[in-house]
Amino acid sequence: MKFIIILEEAEEVGYNVKIPALDGCFTEGDTIEEAIENSKEAIVCYLEGLQKVNQIKLLATAITREVEVRI
Repeated sequence: MKFIIILEEAEEVGYNVKIPALDGCFTEGDTIEEAIENSKEAIVCYLEGLQKVNQIKLLATAITREVEVRI
């Protein structure tokens, strides 16, 4: 998956990072490189959290399928 990130210089030191596609997902880093690496970790944590929230306990007889959609 690819995500757009927005890097902005922090008031004191380093960079703040926003991930617009993931509401409330943000991080920071002392350098641009560190901020980018931290953004990758923040995205993974955000998506793992969504996955946990969306887990539904199904009956043993339920059939599940994965579908892909493009918008």
